[in-house]
Amino acid sequence: MCGIAGLFHLGTPKPVDPARVRAMIDIQAHRGPDGSGVWVAQGVGLGHRRLSIIDLGGGAQPMLSPDERVAVTYNGEIYNFREVRRELEVGGAEFRTDSDTEVLIHGWRAWGPELLPRLNGMFAFALFDADRQTLFMARDRLGVKPLHYTRLADGSIAFASELKGLLANPAVRREPSLQAIEDYFALGYIPDDACLVAGVQKLPAGSYLLLERGKPEPAPVTWWDVDFSQRTTGSTRDAEEQMRTHLRDGVTSRMVSDVPLGAFLSGGVDSSSVVALMAEASPNAVQTCSIGFDSAAHDETHYAALIAKRFATNHRKRIVAADDFPAIDVLANAFDEPFADASALPTWRVCQLARETVTVALSGDGADEIFAGYRRYKFQSAEERVRGLMPADFRRSIFGKLAHYYPKADWAPQKFRAKSTFEALARDGDEAYARAVGVTGPEMRAALFSPSFKAALQGHRAEDRIVAAMRNAPARDPLDRAQYADLKIWLPGDILTKVDRTSMAVSLEAREPLLDHRLVEFGATLPVSLRLRGGTGKWLMKKAMQKYLPDDILYRQKMGFVTPISAWFRGALAEEATRITTTAFAETGWFDPVVLAKVGTDHASGVRDHGRLLWQLVMLEKSLARVFGLHG
Repeated sequence: MCGIAGLFHLGTPKPVDPARVRAMIDIQAHRGPDGSGVWVAQGVGLGHRRLSIIDLGGGAQPMLSPDERVAVTYNGEIYNFREVRRELEVGGAEFRTDSDTEVLIHGWRAWGPELLPRLNGMFAFALFDADRQTLFMARDRLGVKPLHYTRLADGSIAFASELKGLLANPAVRREPSLQAIEDYFALGYIPDDACLVAGVQKLPAGSYLLLERGKPEPAPVTWWDVDFSQRTTGSTRDAEEQMRTHLRDGVTSRMVSDVPLGAFLSGGVDSSSVVALMAEASPNAVQTCSIGFDSAAHDETHYAALIAKRFATNHRKRIVAADDFPAIDVLANAFDEPFADASALPTWRVCQLARETVTVALSGDGADEIFAGYRRYKFQSAEERVRGLMPADFRRSIFGKLAHYYPKADWAPQKFRAKSTFEALARDGDEAYARAVGVTGPEMRAALFSPSFKAALQGHRAEDRIVAAMRNAPARDPLDRAQYADLKIWLPGDILTKVDRTSMAVSLEAREPLLDHRLVEFGATLPVSLRLRGGTGKWLMKKAMQKYLPDDILYRQKMGFVTPISAWFRGALAEEATRITTTAFAETGWFDPVVLAKVGTDHASGVRDHGRLLWQLVMLEKSLARVFGLHG
């Protein structure tokens, strides 16, 4: 795993200062502590930081073709690079290293952009072709690896794996995007079609950008998308066997490494499945690790220990507590943009733990999005059935009135919190789902933001991108549309960003075998009944893994990697909650100070649960200070 950066002049090929590229790459040294390199030519400069995983003695970057007419800087792993290499060698390509990087050079010359569909892996790279005077930037199908870019005042394009890499270039203007702030409060993260710094873009997952000197900057081209509009045929038994084959292939392909390798183990279905298949394929004990919490209601280490014992892994664990709060400064630096998924803290801790013994760790991320594992899919499907039973106007009237009169009871048991269900049923399905995956709803944001901030948004609303994704999805069923939106927005924006930044912060390569694109494409073709049945999500995956895992792992209630932040802000972090809602953010003018203060007092008294909003505010303050020098 690595960090990349560079500059490309679209117009006149002016000289590139190697020191500027060096600064952009050195600030990302955590992504590649094993080596670095800078290469410049007229009008172009590429930089690279290396974490050595494959071909430890070779594979230095930026890598050049033998005639030095093609140069590439690359972050990722191509798991089928040997197969692609053999195909290229048949065509006459001669390789000088055993690195997957070199496949990109010969593949580009043989196939151009059509190289991308041949690759199975996670990657973001930039390739300069002197003969064509082009810079080709590409990102993997699901967006596992990041790539930021921006156009500078002189017309050149700067790019980097992380935002901090761009900001190391003094020519990048630092101005906050208020639309991105709106997105952040709505979603808890800044999605891939936005950035905290105005003018900075993120290359979308499954896209490429082909820049040609002397021509205008084009729009990114989508080279891959997931299609839910087709349905597989055959028996459930056949589908179950296909599932096991895809799962096994995804895991074993990601076990290739020239450095120590292990796995994260939470004790849930996904990580347990990965560990089970690793143990099946490995002659040695699998290295596993897990993180627990000082709150028993959120702790899963007992289940992780059961799986570790079952598969005889070398297992280690640690506990995260409220006294870990000072670590958020490290997280703010790792993410650059504000990131309010509180599971980032334990994810970073488990990455730290893994890095003590391994350089590569396999995770269980992705299965919930592919096979409908989240509880929200069950609720969305049930609500859509209700919506289909009555005319829209009648439904909106009845459930709208119920929602208006039913009290909001954050303090009550889940079964008595019907207000949100009534509100959802009063809305169309896509709008209800867009709100369901959010953190701070439109009404709360409308109260929280100042009049000047709301005017500056010019009608921008974060949920609209989710509504649009669902309405335009290649899909047959409401469940398809919800999963599609999550794979396009939530997965790259939240889950994969979290894993990339926390693992790279400790120079650990994290691999996601359950996001093998063949498995994703297979999952999208499954009938709804094989994804969600009788209220059980990931139904086919669980059935396929019954050969490996006990029922108390497969069918226990999903806990998720949840940090008990609400309790922390009423306990050890109560003073922080007061400070963030009373004295912070005055400099920005973005918030209504009366509403902000009420957020703190309502949470402290237990009238409302604002734990996630408080975490959002804390993380935002940290990011604003680091990126723009803004302080409360």
